[in-house]
Amino acid sequence: MLCVMRYALCVMKRSELIFTFLLVPLDFLMIVLAAVSAYYIRFSEFTTGIRPVIFNLPFPYYLKIVLLIAFLWIIIFALAGLYNIKDARRLIKELYRVVLACSTGLMLIVILIFVRRELFDSRFIVLAGWILAIFYVSFSRILIRGLQRILFSFGIGVHKIILVGNSQTTDTLVRESFRNKKSGYEIVKRLRNFSIEAAEELSEFLKTYCQGEKEVDEIIQSDPNLTKPEILRLFDFADERHLTFKYAADLLGTKVLKTEVAEIAGIPIVEVKKTPLEGWGRIIKRIFDIVFSLFFILLFSPILLLTALLVKLESRGPVIYKNERVSRNGIFKLFKFRSMLVQYCVGEEYGREKALELEKKLIEERNTKDGPVYKIADDPRITKVGKFIRRWSIDELPQFFNVLFGNMSLIGPRPHQPREVAKYERHHKKVLNIKPGITGLAQISGRSDLSFEDEVKLDTYYIENWSILLDLSILLRTPLAIFRPRKAE
Repeated sequence: MLCVMRYALCVMKRSELIFTFLLVPLDFLMIVLAAVSAYYIRFSEFTTGIRPVIFNLPFPYYLKIVLLIAFLWIIIFALAGLYNIKDARRLIKELYRVVLACSTGLMLIVILIFVRRELFDSRFIVLAGWILAIFYVSFSRILIRGLQRILFSFGIGVHKIILVGNSQTTDTLVRESFRNKKSGYEIVKRLRNFSIEAAEELSEFLKTYCQGEKEVDEIIQSDPNLTKPEILRLFDFADERHLTFKYAADLLGTKVLKTEVAEIAGIPIVEVKKTPLEGWGRIIKRIFDIVFSLFFILLFSPILLLTALLVKLESRGPVIYKNERVSRNGIFKLFKFRSMLVQYCVGEEYGREKALELEKKLIEERNTKDGPVYKIADDPRITKVGKFIRRWSIDELPQFFNVLFGNMSLIGPRPHQPREVAKYERHHKKVLNIKPGITGLAQISGRSDLSFEDEVKLDTYYIENWSILLDLSILLRTPLAIFRPRKAE
């Protein structure tokens, strides 16, 4: 009981408190440094040679203003949640908040300039200071998070976790704890259930483990199949010993629902939302798709041209293979670089009945997937170029045109053929609620190595928890998924 009482006196890890405390003066320093850098850039010979300085802004006077602005920005940072005590894993979300907070600070400066015009006479200094502040603050926070992860690898500041459950989620958490020493978590005890005997066993473990300076921080229920008495017993156990109680939602066995509460005649009416991708969410995602699809088409245009040339030189037939796929709006033509010999391509415009018969035979003999979808191992129909472009997902680059035309989105569930969708079970059809995507949560979590049921659950989670930040995160992680080794096909 000694360690849990210590935990009651100090709920959060000392290292987290120290790092959070350090962030305040560090952010203040970075903001001031950004403002000073912007000042000296504006008055440098290079900049004045381009646009001469026609205003008078003494540095001592400017620095006084900067110190006041930096103090106000720190308040904005606090309101934006940048000083919450948390672990070091949500870096992308934190950098997003940094950009948002700095942009809010910029609006504050604009308002001050409007009220007291004499504060700044240079729009360049204001804009440069804003950009540099985002860069400096982000860089300093990346360094802090990196230092935290280094300390985690030495066991400093690591959360000691007790897991209760006998599910796939529990197994995943245990493997991650052993595999990634920088995760900030360490599983010190696992229980398959929380019967009365298990509770007594855990009590004895805590008495032994918590001798000296050791302490346990959290209990995580990682199995939704625990009985109600077990869950209540586990919660009371954690509450009595002042341990944080958490619940890990099992993506492979539970549904995540978003709700919205309205009021009619004084009665709260709860609407279950299929996805946040409604209204402005859909508009924002479409703008996101158009901008990034155009960017990627231009970025990959040399690869597109080179691949088209190689496909054409290796074998006769069209460069682009148009395959029927299903979306929420019906059937559309998905564009891919042709990776098979043309006589083996299946589709209306190819009219190859023999090709369809061969494919059915190969599915029976070499299919590596369960469920309605198929994947043929060591497909003999694929060309040499086709094998290479499939391995590195180059064959899918023409789908950026599908995104531009509105058939697909950059991020979303992968589209399947009509004959595959016809075999969907009822819960599989959830993935048809939004546009299909080139990449998605399932693709960055295992690509073709995942089972179909795993893919559906991950895609369902994405649909019900969509945000533009989640899209950016998936987009940034996609290249890592492409280069990640896969099971032999």
